[in-house]
Amino acid sequence: MEKKIFNPQVQENDIPSKIVAGLERISEVFKVLLWEKAKIVGLSPIQIQILIFIAYHKQEFCNVSHLAKEFNVTKPTVSDAVRILNKKEMIRKDFSSSDSRRYSIRLSDLGKKIVSETEDFADPLRNQIKNVKQADLESLYATLSTLIYQLNQNGILTVQRTCYGCKFFDKVGNKSYCNLLEKELFTADIRLDCLEFEEKTTAKN
Repeated sequence: MEKKIFNPQVQENDIPSKIVAGLERISEVFKVLLWEKAKIVGLSPIQIQILIFIAYHKQEFCNVSHLAKEFNVTKPTVSDAVRILNKKEMIRKDFSSSDSRRYSIRLSDLGKKIVSETEDFADPLRNQIKNVKQADLESLYATLSTLIYQLNQNGILTVQRTCYGCKFFDKVGNKSYCNLLEKELFTADIRLDCLEFEEKTTAKN
């Protein structure tokens, strides 16, 4: 009989199920914190996420198609969020691309102000995590970073920019190495969202 993750009786004897259930609880905390901030500024959660994303990422990622993949939602959902943000003068559309039908999205001064007021929404969660011992934090982070990469490789997570999937990343024995930074990478050095990330085109043997 297939194990049912959210059956408490199954969880009693299955640690992976307990972890999945725990991750679901954490995701609920994230959503609650984001909704609380969204209500204060009169935006939806996805609108806040879009603004924060645009504030810190390359212009090539700041378009409807990529944002839909980034947040695992449909293009119409992103288009609607962008339309409202544009109407509220929090973003502006940049049509400087050679394709007149496509545009990238930039923050207006008002958009930057909203980002400064909302990007701390997850601080309560971070403050709790900071209380965990450093060794335990590194172990947890190693597990999470590996899990995120594996979920991407299995097609469950559509977008990732972690070191493990980057063309500059090498694994020599038990050691990780970045050929761009020309340095060995320890657990705490592994990035989940690297600004220099370039996808690995071919898997190494």
